[in-house]
Amino acid sequence: MKDTMILRDGTVIELEAGASLGDIRVMAADRADMAATWAKLTPENLAVVQVKNGAGLVAGNYTDLVLDAETSTAAADGTVLTSYHLRPKTDLERLTERVGAVESGQEVQDGAINDLGTAVGEIAGEVMA
Repeated sequence: MKDTMILRDGTVIELEAGASLGDIRVMAADRADMAATWAKLTPENLAVVQVKNGAGLVAGNYTDLVLDAETSTAAADGTVLTSYHLRPKTDLERLTERVGAVESGQEVQDGAINDLGTAVGEIAGEVMA
């Protein structure tokens, strides 16, 4: 049985021997199969990743991974061996995400305050009339 990588959405990807986080090797039946695997390596799916060995034991739990690059080699029989280069997010990448989330939250809050101000103005106008 091969080592496997389980993504956040439950997708199980079989790994070739000798794979490491910076060199996740996956054999695909053809280019379409390779592209389907690659499409699963989204930021959302790489947020939580588990690697299990051939015996089904957990070899590693990872969070906040990034797909840096991939290198593929097509064989004469049409199979494709791909090496996906994964790494943990840097502190700067994590900080940038947090700042983006705060800015998004601030936009929502600003809109709510504006709506509240409009409603209070309308009520005040009705009371004065």
